[in-house]
Amino acid sequence: MSSSSENKVRTRFAPSPTGFIHLGNIRSALYPWAFARANGGDFILRIEDTDLERSTQASVDVILESMSWLGMTPDEGPFYQMQRMDRYKEVLKQLQEQGAVYPCYMSMAELDALREKQMAAKEKPRYDGTWRPEPGKVLPPLPEGVQPVLRFKNPTTGAVVWDDKVKGRIEVSNEELDDLVIARPDGTPTYNFCVVVDDIDMAITHVIRGDDHVNNTPRQINIFKALGKEPPVFAHLPTVLNEQGEKLSKRHGAKAVTQYRDEGYLADAMINYLARLGWSHGDDEIFSREQFLQWFDLDHLGSSAARFDEAKLRWVNAQHLKAMDDDALVVLLKPRLLARGIAQAALDDGHLTSIVALFKDRCETLEDLAQWAQVFYVDVPVINEADYQQHVTDAARPAIAALRAAFADIAWSKETISATFKTVLKEQGLKMPQLAMPVRVLTVGVAHTPSVDAVLELLGQKKVIEFLSKA
Repeated sequence: MSSSSENKVRTRFAPSPTGFIHLGNIRSALYPWAFARANGGDFILRIEDTDLERSTQASVDVILESMSWLGMTPDEGPFYQMQRMDRYKEVLKQLQEQGAVYPCYMSMAELDALREKQMAAKEKPRYDGTWRPEPGKVLPPLPEGVQPVLRFKNPTTGAVVWDDKVKGRIEVSNEELDDLVIARPDGTPTYNFCVVVDDIDMAITHVIRGDDHVNNTPRQINIFKALGKEPPVFAHLPTVLNEQGEKLSKRHGAKAVTQYRDEGYLADAMINYLARLGWSHGDDEIFSREQFLQWFDLDHLGSSAARFDEAKLRWVNAQHLKAMDDDALVVLLKPRLLARGIAQAALDDGHLTSIVALFKDRCETLEDLAQWAQVFYVDVPVINEADYQQHVTDAARPAIAALRAAFADIAWSKETISATFKTVLKEQGLKMPQLAMPVRVLTVGVAHTPSVDAVLELLGQKKVIEFLSKA
């Protein structure tokens, strides 16, 4: 890829701020961001907020927050379409002057009647060009008091052809396309027109977006050409489906991206998982952000719909958690423990890194890890009743008492704890699980943990002796 400015890759993410942003939406940001990064280009964020009734500032905030969490920082923007109205009107005027648009006075009632008539005749419903000026054509008389819409004069012959980076060669006959409304009666421009002006002004080279936009593309290409500009390269991504095989959407149970952050997923794991929802690098399942940005290209985008799978996402997150540096995990974990009411001073005692090292391999999310870490900072363990009934039995109590007494006289380390266990087991004629299980239940509340000597060492001598007295 040439690095000269005219060939510099420039991509964009252009969401509508109408409701929260979910994983299907954010994947449409991931690929243009990654493509720009992989090619030393620029990634632009544009907020398409022309739907005044449905656009909200809260939705804009969630978009910005989600992208910030995932580290998908734009190089430029956010730009807001509502702030660019003067520019759209200027380009509209240019198209009017070159005869590429015309006023249409057909009312909504007339349009509805036309559509019904066409559908009754099994024809595709479309505007019939009543008000389109042609040489020698007499237009109907102007109706009084009607503000016209402006329609784009779509070419009537030939075809729109483009090589889509996902779908391959697409050809649409111009006869299939009617004359698009590009300005409403009050003069405000419509979506398909604004998008083209934005992509031209922002020098966008590659439009990577969901395939629900495929039908807009031929119309947009014709507007590019009318403005004397080459269209960008298009890549239309297949839909992301939910676990039931429906399109991932708010209606079908999709969660806001920020909810995954709150549930304890790692940003890099989310990038990894989303990347694989429609793109692949050989058989690589787990990779870092750096690897992804090094490898990403448009040639390995999948052409069939990807299915979101929460269990797979949890597995990917667990792999990233396991591979993550302990000190870096501590930084992410501290705010979660503070939110659970643990004092900052307690968290600064230096034990948290050791706790993380011991438990991260058995956790899927930061919340799981916080749950385990919390155990080491409470004054009274929260004991699982079923585990207590099963393991803290009359048969085990004498051994627990003997162990507690022996623990009072040793220098506290993993090695001495292990040796003390062996001595007591031999004296009592028991096997390790018969004593280790009830000890775990009494000290950390559950019967299954990593190595019991490592857990007790971290818990501390004073607490262990105190907790074992509750047998």
